[in-house]
Amino acid sequence: MRIDRLGVTIAGGVLLATGLLSGGFSGSRAMAEDLLPPPMQPGTVISEGQIEDAIAAVDGIAQDIMRRSGIPGMAVVVVRDGETVFAKGYGVRKVGEEAAVDADTVFQLASLSKSVSGTVVAHAVGEGLVTWDTPLVEHLPWFELSEPWVGDHVTIGDMFSHRSGLPAHAGDHLEDIGFDRQEILERLRFVPLNSFRNTYAYTNFGLTAGGEAVAAAAGTDWASLAEETVFKPLGMNATSYRFDDFVARENRALGHSKVGDAWQPKYVRQPDAQAPAGGVSASANDFGKWLAMVVAEGGDLIPQEALLPAIQSQMISGAMPSPAARPGLYGFGFGTGVDASGRVSISHSGAFAMGTGTHFALLPLDGVAIGVLTNASPVGAAEAVGHTFIDLVEFGEQERDWYAAYAPRMEALSAPVGELVGATPPTDPSGPGMDDQLLGTFENDYYGPIEIADDGNSLVVKLGPKPMVYPLTHWDGRTYVFEPRDENNPDGSISKLTFSPAEPRALATEVTVEFLNSNGLGTFTRN
Repeated sequence: MRIDRLGVTIAGGVLLATGLLSGGFSGSRAMAEDLLPPPMQPGTVISEGQIEDAIAAVDGIAQDIMRRSGIPGMAVVVVRDGETVFAKGYGVRKVGEEAAVDADTVFQLASLSKSVSGTVVAHAVGEGLVTWDTPLVEHLPWFELSEPWVGDHVTIGDMFSHRSGLPAHAGDHLEDIGFDRQEILERLRFVPLNSFRNTYAYTNFGLTAGGEAVAAAAGTDWASLAEETVFKPLGMNATSYRFDDFVARENRALGHSKVGDAWQPKYVRQPDAQAPAGGVSASANDFGKWLAMVVAEGGDLIPQEALLPAIQSQMISGAMPSPAARPGLYGFGFGTGVDASGRVSISHSGAFAMGTGTHFALLPLDGVAIGVLTNASPVGAAEAVGHTFIDLVEFGEQERDWYAAYAPRMEALSAPVGELVGATPPTDPSGPGMDDQLLGTFENDYYGPIEIADDGNSLVVKLGPKPMVYPLTHWDGRTYVFEPRDENNPDGSISKLTFSPAEPRALATEVTVEFLNSNGLGTFTRN
């Protein structure tokens, strides 16, 4: 049964609003807001015509941010009260070619996939296949974590709210070196856990494990489940969790990253391993259909009571840095919270350092949402368009220069990583450089074996199941360096590779790889 938009319930003596406001108000918005129950009362009044004016301004906002950021392409969609009211593309699909972006150009969505996945799970909840509190092991009996009790009790909701205890980005480096989804999820049992259910840590493969449990409950694979239960019913015919489907689209935007001062389609991000967390590709027109469904509280597709937990705050994602600051909050795959106007805001951003920046924001009280897709590594362009539009909706004017605010903060996402980045190599390094006592295979439960070999020109390290081969450059003593390049190691990154014991010509018994050591798991032992 659909709950009335102004319905309330009494719970524990507290007046709670239960409707999400599936549509906008008619007549005077100020008068309508006077009728709202206290938990739904915003801090500002939206005047007559203010939303229409904001929608009319979107084209100019997008053009301005395209000019300032210099990104190759962008598509923007705006939804109001269940209908797409604006959809347009800007720029080109690929630098050096003339094909223009339009509202049907398919982009990789990166982490907007988490919110889409939240609705796929909500549909399964509505069908009675699972609940948000279903333990993963009910449908993935092979799934384990390093603490058995947690592994037995961690739920789909725990994974979708990033409160499983897995550290941030656990599993990402396994993907970087070529492991597939099943192998990565099985290896999570080797990762030391943080505190269960009271620690937020953004974890792609934790959420992916939650999605896999739902697919197993449905007796199908994740991509097919999403296609049959959400994408096809909504008419999202150009949307998929499969990378091969994205590659097969003629009208698709290629990812671009910065090379010097220019954007180049240098890399291709293949996210199938973490598809529930980052694998969706969609056009602006298709994404607008999904936004409209969420604005409509699930519409005819998802029961409100199944969707509502996903867009309710389930975890504190960012503690208040001061008493005057609002905390960051997270639902099941959705960013949630209260914004500067006093309104509930639902949002998410997505980023691939290899060439994607995306954002959406939705105001349930006002029935309005915006989605912004770009084919460039994150520079704040998508967020700037979204926040500027929301400013105009809520305040009737732009409150700050959002591109100037976001751009410097986004630089870190594409900055090279490694302790030796920017360091000058020793002019007279100690140690032999080419040392045959370093050669051999070294084992690690989490990452599997690596091999140190001599290719005739230099020492090389071979990582992962393929394997990936990187030449090693001697730095000093028994420390060598190489340049990994993947989603988590942007251009210019440097990883140390250090052998133990430190004495020259002693047989190396251990090797630690810096870029694999973020959770203390990067040491390999000679077998």
